[in-house]
Amino acid sequence: MKIGIPREIKPLEGRVALSPEACSSLVQHGHSVFIETSAGRLSGYADADYRAAGAAIADDAATLYGSVGLIVKVKEPVAGDLALLRSDHLLFCYLHLAPNPELTRQLRDIGLTAVGFETVETDHGELPLLAPMSDIAGRLAVQIGTHLLHQPQGGKGVLLGGLPGVARGHVVIIGAGNAGGNAAAMAAAIGAEVVVFDVRRERLGAMRSLGNNVTALYPYTDLLRSEVARADLLIGAALQTGTRTPHIVSRDMVASMQPGSVIVDISVDQGGCVETTRPTSYAAPTYVEEGVVHFCVTNMPGAVPRSATQALSSALLPYVLQLSGADWEQQAPLQRAVNVRAGEVVHPALRATLD
Repeated sequence: MKIGIPREIKPLEGRVALSPEACSSLVQHGHSVFIETSAGRLSGYADADYRAAGAAIADDAATLYGSVGLIVKVKEPVAGDLALLRSDHLLFCYLHLAPNPELTRQLRDIGLTAVGFETVETDHGELPLLAPMSDIAGRLAVQIGTHLLHQPQGGKGVLLGGLPGVARGHVVIIGAGNAGGNAAAMAAAIGAEVVVFDVRRERLGAMRSLGNNVTALYPYTDLLRSEVARADLLIGAALQTGTRTPHIVSRDMVASMQPGSVIVDISVDQGGCVETTRPTSYAAPTYVEEGVVHFCVTNMPGAVPRSATQALSSALLPYVLQLSGADWEQQAPLQRAVNVRAGEVVHPALRATLD
């Protein structure tokens, strides 16, 4: 199989899909790997590193796309990518199509097969390619939220961990999966008062075990409303695989928060779990609604590309090896991950959302 790794062109996206070490493994399995020049630079990998791994360097995106059958990239294709994709391409990347019907239409018009990282699902319901980026996004949510609470950033001027004689900051997290769990651990570690909402008792137990400053609750509407109103930092980390995330926090709840409070909605990739969420990029990451600072960047892990690339690449490699085989559709996790095939939306949750 000829495998292509393009340079990411989403604003300020520094990740690359596969590290040189992963490319070396693909070459050792008999595959030809092509990588666009400078694709790994922001992740700390030079073209020479890929050459040493046995990959060929493509001078530009057009050369790369024209040379391969399998495209492995990080983020969903944007205009420059879409112009180069063909019906015979197999595209493997984060797609997040549920809140993006226009991109879905464009992929259907091209007629290719598109497999979403975020919808690769094991027999046990795990999402192995979403998990490492969720881990990173959860940790970043607290780091970024802590910074945005600073008065020069437009925040209310709260030190989340508090100190002697000063109350702890109040962090509310919607969802206790990989992203929410990592956010809770970070917020607890810096000493904040943390409340995590989830419907799964086992996840609530895991959150409570993080420390005496963590409370884990079922998201009853009145209870959620009360905690959101008290939040200095609200983190949205809800997920429904393949479909649009429902609005769990309403605009009225946001309006009840104190001015200068902060919302970081990690679930923005799937539409966001806060009604006031709208997608942003690192070029202009924040906006203010109802007096509350919102951070809703759709590629949060792109801020730490070295770490994110290493985490993603190791998770990706087994699935790229499977995709490179003739019988890849016999592999259940990949079969479940096909979003679009030959001009048709085939993922059940995505199809239901778009209908």
